[in-house]
Amino acid sequence: MIATKDWFKASWEAGRGLLHPVTARTPDERDRSKEAPVMVPIRSLGPSYRERITQHLLQLEPADRYLRFGYAANDEQIRRYAEQLDFDRDEIFGIYNRRLELIAMAHLAFSEHPEHKHCAEFGVSVLKQARGRGFGARLFERAVMHARNEGVNMVFIHALSENTAMLKIARNAGATVRRDGSESEAYLQLPPASLDTRMTEMVEQQIAEVDYQLKRQAKQFWDFLASVQEVRSGVQDARHKSAE
Repeated sequence: MIATKDWFKASWEAGRGLLHPVTARTPDERDRSKEAPVMVPIRSLGPSYRERITQHLLQLEPADRYLRFGYAANDEQIRRYAEQLDFDRDEIFGIYNRRLELIAMAHLAFSEHPEHKHCAEFGVSVLKQARGRGFGARLFERAVMHARNEGVNMVFIHALSENTAMLKIARNAGATVRRDGSESEAYLQLPPASLDTRMTEMVEQQIAEVDYQLKRQAKQFWDFLASVQEVRSGVQDARHKSAE
């Protein structure tokens, strides 16, 4: 249970960005941020978040949809994809901003084929405004750790050859990339799970859950202040009109 004072402080710090636009960082600031990696809370998503997942994918621009799905997916095809997500079999990971918008997500699909039951496929999508922060790479690291803990020994990525960002993530992780014309396959052999990977996943999931709850409380707090301000403005307008 979070104490009232601590909750208010955390809500204030987390919610200040709700009322102010995020400004672009200077080159020096970006360089400094690379020297000090920031913890990115990544939350595992369940069936109750299917609609948020759908809305996230619908926000992808046409070019991004093409790279994510390998074809120019329309709205109906995206909705069908989201409806068919199997949360009992697969794992879905998400990153939220301060407004609780799902700005990046990954789908780790486990193979159902008996001969490939220790394999999984990775797919990721990041909204345009959230690019350049390493979210794709962090989601891949999180998915790989979970795959190891689930007994998976190989993760593969099927991507268009022009999807250089995704293939770069795979290569940086040590994956073997094979190109076949317009399409590429990346394979990453995984070592067995360890006590470290199991404990790290538990800790990261707990951190992500706390982060989400703080953001949710902050959003409620700032939504309340916004509604109070709206009522106050309405009362002031009414007074001015009555005085005229």
